[in-house]
Amino acid sequence: MLKRLRLWLALFVFVPLVVWAAEIDITNPQLVAGDDSYVLSADFKFDLTPRLEEAVTKGVVLYFVADFELTRARWYWLDEKLASRSQTYRLSYHALTRQYRLSTGGLHQSFATLSDAVQVLSRLRNWGVIERGEKGIRAGEPYEAALRLRLDVTQLPRPFQISALGNKDWSLASDWKTWQATLPAIAPPAEAK
Repeated sequence: MLKRLRLWLALFVFVPLVVWAAEIDITNPQLVAGDDSYVLSADFKFDLTPRLEEAVTKGVVLYFVADFELTRARWYWLDEKLASRSQTYRLSYHALTRQYRLSTGGLHQSFATLSDAVQVLSRLRNWGVIERGEKGIRAGEPYEAALRLRLDVTQLPRPFQISALGNKDWSLASDWKTWQATLPAIAPPAEAK
């Protein structure tokens, strides 16, 4: 009896983790030199599940988090993490104006349809991830860059957090997309005359 209970418990805990595959595909990640930092651009391919669409339309705010890491391989120890950044996107619906809103930081955009808002969310452009002169980062050296996008269920209201546990309808994330990046030199700032 106890063996059977342990088997069911193991299946209940580990099988959902194996079954859940990445629902977000990351394509075309590019790390290029900007005016005063290295900026990241990438495309995300995903669709909201019907459950998530319904939740947004009924007023539940969805939080998506883009995570970036830059590491350097070391032969004698674990890889050295040089930079780590996160950016949160807030997707909501406002019934009074009948518009969907996508916000990040202090910036907001309004859309007539949910698909328009998701389309903008799926295009990451010019996100400054590494500042000029950041410690340990030099142009021309090889690094490993990694990026992911995920729905952050920990920021959902409590009743939704509970129902999101173990529910595939509330699971939306990508695997870490890694690529080799050699950083180009950033041009020095122009002097004011």
